[in-house]
Amino acid sequence: MKLLGLESAQVPSHAYKKAEQPHVDIPNLLDRKFDIQKPNTAWAGDITYIWTGARWAYLAVVLDLFARKPVGWALSLSPDAELVKKALTTAYESRGEPEGVMFHSDQGCQYTSLGFRQLLWRYRMTQSLSCRGNCWDNAPTERFFRSLKTEWMPEVGYQSFPAAKQAINEYIIGYYSQIRPHQHNGGLPPSVAEEKYRNAQKTVAKNT
Repeated sequence: MKLLGLESAQVPSHAYKKAEQPHVDIPNLLDRKFDIQKPNTAWAGDITYIWTGARWAYLAVVLDLFARKPVGWALSLSPDAELVKKALTTAYESRGEPEGVMFHSDQGCQYTSLGFRQLLWRYRMTQSLSCRGNCWDNAPTERFFRSLKTEWMPEVGYQSFPAAKQAINEYIIGYYSQIRPHQHNGGLPPSVAEEKYRNAQKTVAKNT
């Protein structure tokens, strides 16, 4: 490879850092009840890693479980509490500051940090945590990340952080939310499924 001037395009392996702090005692209130009857009832959040040419970046996403729609996300070079706080704030503001939402995640140190729990309290949300080490407790977000990485991301990641941010925004706002059919929604994209729900509610209110 040196003689031919070739370089490997293989993405380096990634390993999460293990948290040293003890986890707070927060129950799994969602308990895998992923079939939610209306928007802004239960949200789920998680973090994944994205290769950006020279180093890893970290993507935090918030899904509304009703239609599996991404309602908040943030990309950063640091997998810290500020990342998940930014994703949550984006979701909270974009959804019109709803009250009484249950927020579910794994037991990552970002989600059990004091700053994140204080933000949930400020937004009047109830926190729910997966059982330790059980990815099935947060299956919808795991499925979203798998779709992103298999349907949209290049196999070797992105060439830069700005390129990654632009491509991920296009996937979330455009393709995934507006175009991609979702089995959970009977084949409808998340945004279309939510619009169908709103129209049905308007019809019911009009008839009553």
